[in-house]
Amino acid sequence: MVNEKIAIEHGLKKQEYSKICDLLKRTPNITELGIFSAMWNEHCSYKSSKIHLKNLPTKNNKVIQGPGENAGIIDIEDNDAIVFKIESHNHPSFIEPYQGAATGVGGIMRDVFTMGARPIANLNSIHFGSPEHKKTRNLLRGVVRGIGGYGNCMGIPTIAGQTNFDESYNGNILVNAMTLGLVKKNKIFYSKAAGLNKPVIYVGSKTGRDGIHGASMASAVFDEKIEEKKPTVQVGDPFTEKLLLEACLELMSGDSIIAIQDMGAAGLTSSSIEMASKGKLGIELDLNKVPCRETKMTPYEIMLSESQERMLIVLENGKEELAKKIFDKWNLDFAIIGKTTDSKKIELFFDKKKVADIPIDTLVENSPIYDRKWKKAKLPKKNKIKKEKFKNLKIVNVLNKILANPNVCSKKWIWQQYDHTVMGDTIQKPGGDAGVVRIHGTSKAVAASVDSSAVYCWAHPLSGGKQIVCESWRNLIAVGAKPIAITNCLNFGSPENDENMGEFVECVQGLGEASAYLDFPVVSGNVSFYNQTKDIGIKPTPTIGGVGLIKNYKNMVTMDLKQNENILLVIGKTEGHLEQSLFSRDILSEKNGPPPEINLFNEKNNGETVLKLIDKNFIKAAHDVSLGGIITALSKMCIKGKKGALLNKPKYLIDKFEYLFGEDQGRYIVEIEKTNYDNVIEILEKNSVHYDELGIVNDNDLIIDEKSKVSIDDLNKSHNIWLNNFMSK
Repeated sequence: MVNEKIAIEHGLKKQEYSKICDLLKRTPNITELGIFSAMWNEHCSYKSSKIHLKNLPTKNNKVIQGPGENAGIIDIEDNDAIVFKIESHNHPSFIEPYQGAATGVGGIMRDVFTMGARPIANLNSIHFGSPEHKKTRNLLRGVVRGIGGYGNCMGIPTIAGQTNFDESYNGNILVNAMTLGLVKKNKIFYSKAAGLNKPVIYVGSKTGRDGIHGASMASAVFDEKIEEKKPTVQVGDPFTEKLLLEACLELMSGDSIIAIQDMGAAGLTSSSIEMASKGKLGIELDLNKVPCRETKMTPYEIMLSESQERMLIVLENGKEELAKKIFDKWNLDFAIIGKTTDSKKIELFFDKKKVADIPIDTLVENSPIYDRKWKKAKLPKKNKIKKEKFKNLKIVNVLNKILANPNVCSKKWIWQQYDHTVMGDTIQKPGGDAGVVRIHGTSKAVAASVDSSAVYCWAHPLSGGKQIVCESWRNLIAVGAKPIAITNCLNFGSPENDENMGEFVECVQGLGEASAYLDFPVVSGNVSFYNQTKDIGIKPTPTIGGVGLIKNYKNMVTMDLKQNENILLVIGKTEGHLEQSLFSRDILSEKNGPPPEINLFNEKNNGETVLKLIDKNFIKAAHDVSLGGIITALSKMCIKGKKGALLNKPKYLIDKFEYLFGEDQGRYIVEIEKTNYDNVIEILEKNSVHYDELGIVNDNDLIIDEKSKVSIDDLNKSHNIWLNNFMSK
């Protein structure tokens, strides 16, 4: 008999169970309780975040589909559109890193191809605990293998990513996966069911007991019993997903499909209910007809299983045989398991008995919405860093240490395990500001990057939320792409903690302000709460996936320095902001103070002006200035291009350490030819963009001043050695 205790074991609150009984006017049975627990958990219902997310900007003249579907869609002209989204698979990846990461990649790809798009690129943002923590190395190894194992088998290139280490992730790593797909605008498919008595079709793999309560587990705090949750981690099969992709795209080439939905979090429960809800219809399912790979599965298990590589389709009447032939050809299960109705209920039958009867609106429209208490963060006071701390520091030693920092060092060990050139259209590989793929058979290319900045968001959530959108904007511009839209994955601790909730609210506010000002709207995304173990939460980590268009891929820019005697400029003003910088935290062990200020006017103006220079072919290399400041950015350009640089003496009234390592925002380093200097300066001054002459490109050494000189070989060694050494232990 279902009671309040069982409801609480399912992750529901007392008042939520009471509300369910009131809505049904009776006590739910165990299958119905399982369905409510899946649909009302944080992962599926967004009950703590919904009221804040609705304030985000979601439209511009390029947006075809914003939030509310499987993925967002933007117009890239010529009847082409890009479908994209980022999703979290944090909890499963901590429990079982290989399968957690692999099924995260598989799930996000299904979100994209369920809309009719062929996936063309994958990205990821992964965050691990301190390198000293006993679990970090094995978690990193398992996650990277899982991402590569799934994406490589699917034949989709992984073109860019981000990897961070911080002790706040010791008990809760983050694995955020992003996919881009290409679709013709007239062949986009949606998940809204339509029409009565239309056949509901189950396709793909068989249903097993893996992943039951996966969505609920993703909405829970970890404790010492974490190992017991391994059965809630799904098991992926990329070879089956490849067959499913091809079968779905083949069926989509005709006119058989009314609606299609991936069976992701909460499996058959969420896919069937979401389709019915969007179409304002009912749905009737005969669970005996669901293909199962295990014996004696109960209705509860069938509805809550998160077995991978499955889709739910509403077909036009009379198209069943045609569809079945396609799925038979690809050796996939195909079963007619139900129909659409006018009941506005989900009605489940098993062994000729009705085992669930729930009005759809009780699961969706009447799901809980919480306006949780939250605490506003104060902007930290400026931390006056004593200059005497600089006395014994040598610039070259500091630079080498920062280049070897786990969050700055080369991540080649990671991305070498991913196939980044499969499909033959990757024209900028991992390791740059953004990955770039050509739209096959055209001169167009799409750029994409993923970024997060937990340290800035932890210091001041509002500023950090703005900064991460601007970082994404700069990364796209630095490769020559016009930014169009973003997807976000919002990773936070428990929303029931007012400080954590405040971090979420203000990060979202900052994110919204920046994306509105830059005309860089949010078209899809995901919220991941409860990223904490017991009472210890992660630093607030909103991850932004940005997408932009390069109309002619031959205008793409890379960061590697090109030619001796070319001039290096810093676009944007350097004030020498050191608080929350890598220099301050890693070299001086100072962790207080505010993050750098964000000037949205300058961000937009500087970025648009850099794009003008790129369009005129004036820029030979570009890189945005972020973590580690000017000298770190320039060092990466030197390493990539195997070239040196001779710096001018700065005409600044600030300390050389502030100038070189300050993390002021809105800046780029660009390389230009001497013959274009006057034209470039004219455009910068006409657009009121601040610039400084940084120096010139030379052959073998980075010469910072008369006392500070370092060879590119030494820089390269510092940049590349840490991760290889760490993972070889």
